Amino acid sequence: MPGPDPHASLQGAKAPSSAAAEDRASFELSFSPNVALVSTVRQFVQSFYEQILGDPDAVDRLGLAAHELLENAVKFSSDGVTHIRVDVLRNPEGGREVTITTRNRAEPEHLEALKKLMAELTQASDPLAHYQVLMKRSAKRTVGSGLGLGRIRAEADMELDYRIEGNLVHLQATGR
Repeated sequence: MPGPDPHASLQGAKAPSSAAAEDRASFELSFSPNVALVSTVRQFVQSFYEQILGDPDAVDRLGLAAHELLENAVKFSSDGVTHIRVDVLRNPEGGREVTITTRNRAEPEHLEALKKLMAELTQASDPLAHYQVLMKRSAKRTVGSGLGLGRIRAEADMELDYRIEGNLVHLQATGR
């Protein structure tokens, strides 16, 4: 995953200046969830960032990406613990960059399936066309449908990246 680990920045971080605080809106949530709570977190993300972004389309795309990433993290968590962090940063050009990161521990077979799916998703030059391919294949998959991550690229217009440390998965979506 390019760039610094967003979780590492939380340790020993100094309080931001008021100018820096205005340029960033973030939160991190750690919990032992069930799939039913994913929609609640999505509603919170959308309500929280609605006031910051002021763009209904951007808020919907952010909510979709948070929902799909969190649903995967919950579904494939081997210990029942899931973490999500959402950062919205103001760029010097005036736009905003959104980064959503989830962390969870996963079983080896799920890690392998994730590696294959991520390789396929990141190599696809047309996210929407690839999402249609995923929909056709989803009925034949044995581990997850692969549709959620495809939706993030195709519908939320976000890039995906990941890092695996032992059995800990960091999955990240980034967009403008």
